[in-house]
Amino acid sequence: MHIVIIGNGISGITAARHIRKLSDYKITVISSETKHFFSRTALMYIYMGHMKYEHTKPYEDWFWEKNSVNLLQDKVLQVDFENKILQMEQGESISYDKLILATGSSSNKFGWPGQDARRVLGLYSYQDLEALESISEEIETAVIVGGGLIGIELAEMLLSRKKKVIFLVRENSFWDAVLPAEESAMINKHIEDHHIDLKLGEELQEIITDQEGNASAVRLKNGETINCQFVGLTVGVHPNIGFLKGTELETDKGVLINEYLETNLPDVYALGDCAQHKQAPEGRRPVEQIWYTGKIMGETVAKTICGNRKEYEPGIFYNSAKFLDIEYQTYGSVPANKPENLASFVWQHESKNLLVRINFNKESGAVTGVNTFGIRMRHEIWDQWIANKTPIEKVLIDLSKANFDPELFKRYESEIVQAYNLQFSKNIKLKTKKTGLAAIFG
Repeated sequence: MHIVIIGNGISGITAARHIRKLSDYKITVISSETKHFFSRTALMYIYMGHMKYEHTKPYEDWFWEKNSVNLLQDKVLQVDFENKILQMEQGESISYDKLILATGSSSNKFGWPGQDARRVLGLYSYQDLEALESISEEIETAVIVGGGLIGIELAEMLLSRKKKVIFLVRENSFWDAVLPAEESAMINKHIEDHHIDLKLGEELQEIITDQEGNASAVRLKNGETINCQFVGLTVGVHPNIGFLKGTELETDKGVLINEYLETNLPDVYALGDCAQHKQAPEGRRPVEQIWYTGKIMGETVAKTICGNRKEYEPGIFYNSAKFLDIEYQTYGSVPANKPENLASFVWQHESKNLLVRINFNKESGAVTGVNTFGIRMRHEIWDQWIANKTPIEKVLIDLSKANFDPELFKRYESEIVQAYNLQFSKNIKLKTKKTGLAAIFG
């Protein structure tokens, strides 16, 4: 049996590795981006000089041949689903028995004049990184359009090269569709503290180009013109499925799949960023462009293809990111606007960029989610608390169990519990257990 996987991101590569563990099937992985799998989240660190490309590859190049996984760097132009044949850009035709679509995402563009000019880029692919590197010396002022995680990464990258950065955010506060008000306000200030010109409530009208076709300025909807030598388009991504449109494969925003990651066509599966659930798991979005869910999908489809048909189970939501030098984690459900049945406890340090928010059910007290900024907490502990519907007061009593910061880092569990007692007129006590150096110096 020949398994062909289009895409060598976390979804496709995880599927390949687990199919190999479970079978001796022939496996071919196709990617037009790079020959070898690399950590996409590390792109920014290559640009900033912290890593080289070879450092971002989790496996040595010889790993794939040793494990009989054929890597092909080429582009799929079209798929003949009836005859199970792929037509490649370099002229080759490849037949398959089972096909896994793991084609990832592409950066959004919304029809702005000048959006395809030179010195206008997104930040998703390795080619985006190479293009940015090639023009970096030309950039004095950069305008970033869009206030999400990719935008803040690109801002940090450009700051590392001493560029002036102007951040256009359509919303009235940074990432306020995801972050509650206190968290969003803290990030607004943090961005400005890093000497980024944050323009909230502003929208791009057009990108102005010079005689050579280079981006040279942007015009906003309010009429203001900003001169610049680079425009970063970071207004989200969409499933990369253009070459599949018009075929018998069912698509919407992404490739439509059932709970087993199966499409409407036999022997065709879709994973990761390009997949869209017909009926999303409870509490999840139909399209989830998150690293760990792509990994779970890869493991799941491998079992199905190897004879143990398995339903996709993403578990309790979590994510992590970095806003410049503030680490962010979220577990469970912490919507920007909480439902009426939930209460929200917020502790924020009076002078440092530290914040913890815990949402819980008003009636039962069961915790439903947590945001933490600047304080690392253990995923497995919060996963258990949320899954077991642990009451918030028991969580706070045992909060030290979740601490993930190294020994001798200052701990804030006592202050957090005191703030809860004050806000909710309680008198709970933190359970502490000091060990090792913390016991000596605490």
